[in-house]
Amino acid sequence: MKKRNQYLKVVEWSEEDQCFIGRVPGLALGGVHGKNEKNVYEKLCDLVDEWVEIYGEDNTPLPPATAGKQYSGKFNLRVGEELHERLAIESMKVSESLNSYCVKVLKDEFGL
Repeated sequence: MKKRNQYLKVVEWSEEDQCFIGRVPGLALGGVHGKNEKNVYEKLCDLVDEWVEIYGEDNTPLPPATAGKQYSGKFNLRVGEELHERLAIESMKVSESLNSYCVKVLKDEFGL
């Protein structure tokens, strides 16, 4: 497997920029853009290859792989006292646990 395949590559349409934006979270700073989605992806793969080479030349270990990563479904989130209180109150209003309420709000926000 090529080292480039260890990293998640994201290509999304940007309404603001009116083009496709490609990025590699956790590896490359910045990204690439263009009007053709396939070309942006190919340029992104080249960018990953360049970063892998840079890490090698600097004798620096590559960041952890991001492609194929498994998620447990759990994470800790610090929200501050004010937001914590507001979320707790809102969850009580709808008779849901704080966890269930937060999951619902996040799903709604992301359209899931």
